[in-house]
Amino acid sequence: MPRGLLGRKLGMSSLFSPGGEQVPVTVLEVGPCVVTQIKTLATDGYEALQVGFLERKPSRVTKPLKGHFAKSGGQVYATMAEIAVGDPSEYVLGQTLTVDTIFQVGSLVDVRGISKGRGFAGVIKRWGFHGGRATHGSMFHRAPGSMGASATPSKIVKGKKLPGHYGNRRVTVKNLEVVDIRSDQNLMIVKGAVPGSKSGLVEVRKPKIERKRQQDRNKAHGSG
Repeated sequence: MPRGLLGRKLGMSSLFSPGGEQVPVTVLEVGPCVVTQIKTLATDGYEALQVGFLERKPSRVTKPLKGHFAKSGGQVYATMAEIAVGDPSEYVLGQTLTVDTIFQVGSLVDVRGISKGRGFAGVIKRWGFHGGRATHGSMFHRAPGSMGASATPSKIVKGKKLPGHYGNRRVTVKNLEVVDIRSDQNLMIVKGAVPGSKSGLVEVRKPKIERKRQQDRNKAHGSG
C-alpha cells in the first residue's frame, strides 16, 4: 500500500470532541491521485509510484508530458510526485488512489508543505528573540545584540541566528491525528495546524515511527 498521497490545504476550523472539548482542525483535500508511472527495481533501481494530482487543461502542458500522460489514460495533471510503495506490481497505470483506501480515522499522519513566505525578517520575528528594554533612554530594542566572538574565534559562528529570509521552506509536521475522513468529498480532517497557505499543496504520509497515543500515555501514567 502507498505510504502517502498528494493533497491541498483548504483551511482551518474547529470541532467538538465527545467530551465537549473544542479541537482546532485543518481540512485537507487529499486525492484522488492517479498512477502515472510505476517504478521498479529492475528498471529504476527502486520501487515507487508516480502519481498525478489536480487535473488541468491539455493545452497547459508540453508535448513530452502529453506523451507521458497518454500512457496512463491521457488526462494531464498540474502536480506529480513519487510515493513509496511496498509492491508496485499490485498497481496499474491509470489506477485511482483515494483517501479512504490508505488512511483511517484515528491514525497518525505526517503532513509536509511549503510554509508561508514572510520575506526578510529580524531576529525577534524570525527566531523569537526577547529584544532590549523599552524603557526611557534605551537604545537597544530589536537588534540581535552581541555576536559573542571577540578575540576568539574572531568570526561569526556557523549557524548563528540572524536576520534573514523567513518562511517559504519545506516543513513537515509529524504525528497529526486524523479526526475524520469524508471519502465522498475527498476530505481529511486532522487535528492541529498544517504548514502553508490556503490551497497550498501538501503531501500526507504515514509516519515512519508512530509515537504512542496520548491516551496510552495517560493510562500508563495513571497506572504507575
